[in-house]
Amino acid sequence: MMQQMKPNQAMNQRTPIPVTSHPLTTNQPIQSKIKTHNTVYKGEGEYFPLFFVGRGVVKTMPVTNGCDMMNGIKEGVILKKLAGVVFLLVLGLIMTGCNKEPTPQERFSQYIELWNKQKFDKMYDYLSTDAKKNITKEDFTNRYQKIYDDLQITDLKVSFKQPKDDEQEKKEQAKYTFSAKMKSIAGPIEFTHQANLTKEGKDEKENWYVNWNTGFIFPQLKDGDKISLSTVAPKRGEIVDRNGTGLAVNGQAYEVGVSAGELAAPIKEQLAALLKMTPEQIDKALSASWVQPGMFVPLKKVAMDDQERIAQLIALEPVKTRKVEARVYPYKEAAAQLIGYVGPITADELEKLKDKGYTSTDVIGKRGLEQVLDEQLKGQSGVKILIKKKDGGEEVLAEQPVADGKTVKLTIDADLQLMMFDEMGGEAGTAAALNPTSGETLALVSSPSFDPNLAALGMTSDEWKALQDDARQPLLTRFKTGFAPGSVMKPITAAVALDSSSISPDEGVEIDGLKWQKDSSWGGYYVTRVHEGSPINLEKALVLSDNIYFAQTALKTGKEKFADGLKKFGFESEFDYPYPLDTSKIGALDKEIALADSGYGQGQIQMSIVHLLSAYTSFVNQGNMVKPILLDEEERSQVLKEAVVNPDHAELIAADLRKVVADPSGTGHAADIPGYPLAGKTGTAEIKQKQGETGTENGWFIGFNPDSPDLMIAMMIENVQGRGGSSVAVNKVKDIYMKRK
Repeated sequence: MMQQMKPNQAMNQRTPIPVTSHPLTTNQPIQSKIKTHNTVYKGEGEYFPLFFVGRGVVKTMPVTNGCDMMNGIKEGVILKKLAGVVFLLVLGLIMTGCNKEPTPQERFSQYIELWNKQKFDKMYDYLSTDAKKNITKEDFTNRYQKIYDDLQITDLKVSFKQPKDDEQEKKEQAKYTFSAKMKSIAGPIEFTHQANLTKEGKDEKENWYVNWNTGFIFPQLKDGDKISLSTVAPKRGEIVDRNGTGLAVNGQAYEVGVSAGELAAPIKEQLAALLKMTPEQIDKALSASWVQPGMFVPLKKVAMDDQERIAQLIALEPVKTRKVEARVYPYKEAAAQLIGYVGPITADELEKLKDKGYTSTDVIGKRGLEQVLDEQLKGQSGVKILIKKKDGGEEVLAEQPVADGKTVKLTIDADLQLMMFDEMGGEAGTAAALNPTSGETLALVSSPSFDPNLAALGMTSDEWKALQDDARQPLLTRFKTGFAPGSVMKPITAAVALDSSSISPDEGVEIDGLKWQKDSSWGGYYVTRVHEGSPINLEKALVLSDNIYFAQTALKTGKEKFADGLKKFGFESEFDYPYPLDTSKIGALDKEIALADSGYGQGQIQMSIVHLLSAYTSFVNQGNMVKPILLDEEERSQVLKEAVVNPDHAELIAADLRKVVADPSGTGHAADIPGYPLAGKTGTAEIKQKQGETGTENGWFIGFNPDSPDLMIAMMIENVQGRGGSSVAVNKVKDIYMKRK
């Protein structure tokens, strides 16, 4: 048995776990006779890995570090020649570790690593005694953090090239040149600087410390200097129509205010009423911390064309006005939903947009294209980072020049937009116009509407509440919203059925009476029609808008082929359009009644008016569906869906739609214009929960000239029940064509 070794004197305060011994066989290779074990000894709360080499035996013994192990070996171990070489190697490594001190290179590398991670509090621990005399840890950390936050520092990369043969570790001082690169709110910043390190003894140990100064932040920054930001706001890009007519322009408004200390109570009441403010709101503005007696205090902006109100305001003795820059919307309510308006950025909006260069002082798009195209329109602020010198001078650290916003040109015809809005006469609904061969969107109208100038200048909470509570929903953008299309869906149903060979256009279908159901399994549910007649072929079904014919057509087609055909027309797909549109829906077709109703545009079918126009372009483009565009820079006459309809079938349907208007019995005959061959389709969509109850109705009409297809107009008017149904829309669309021809 081997005797257990006595502990080293340096370890006599530690309680060992029993030593383990592992005999080795003599036929093992010499390399295998050296082993390291995970046996540990516990001593005063610490654990240490151990190993010890003896003749034919590998033992473990406690050590606190390599030096303790060396001492233990010296005291009691007699090594045999077989293990001698290995022992000497291990001993050399241990002795080297005992004598190794940190180098200035290593210390500065650690400092730079912390800097790149922006661990400013830990960086402070590497500062020399002299450096710490000039700045506290709190001030050091806060200053770095504030500067990096205010300047929006990102992609920080600090580095230095370590010398190969560095003799400085033998001295008391060391110098290294480092470089720093970063991105800031004003663009990239790069610099090189020299770092001085000094050797200091702390806690009975020597180490290297950085002689830090403000030049480490930026070399130009000296004691007593300050960093400041200078910004120049960009000019917002304008939105213009196809002819360059302004739809959203940079103009002026009157800023109304009073001189502090000069407003009597009776005048305040009158002023509050004219500005649609409360006296308390005026008092709050006048009592702001920056206000001094006699200073002009702005209260509200008023549109330049509101001359009557301006005259009343000026008549009040202490009231003053001045002209200021403002966003102006010349077409007011006529294009409000399309163009939108701008307003000051909110805290929530800034949180979402701060990584895109937005600041708390920005004005951003709130609705419409002002919001959709905001990044193009807003431009980029000019930013200059300055170092304000203690002697009054200044030095530019980084500069990003101002870049004005881009002017956006639309395909919209502003005159047609205004004409169509006026023609709607405040009716709730939507209208749109498209060039069916080029795809250019010529008008997008939503009614009723609101004045975007008032919204941009600042409406009161009562004014906003009135708009939100209005039952006619003036804030709803109807041209982007999906609605039940009613009978304007029938030409699309016909196209799907013809292409799937589910119907023959000349085949007459026997239909008796004004209501029909497939069989008794439908219970009390019937499909109804307005005009009696039998047999009914495709032409008559379109001219008379026969619901029963198209319900039967959908059933003959079957739900799979019907759904597949509608998907070819773009249903259930996001529309690639600059203005976000609701996706058109097919809905559930799992029951026969739902499939039958969908055939004539009821059921759960929904589509936007822009999608409706795009679908109808296939009837004038040999079956190809043209992509609608809104931006003037977009390519014209792009094919969105190729061959959605067989060319012969497209021509046939277009001819039938001409008869819808030209035939005296056609549902769209009221739109007939002598000398102008208008084709089109009417539709009345019923909005109700179940059959038999009284609901509301939306009236549709879509028209185009098949001989000269450069203008296609669609319109939907809500709540037409009891006043002619779709004829309300028919007459309005006709009037627009009459004015345009």
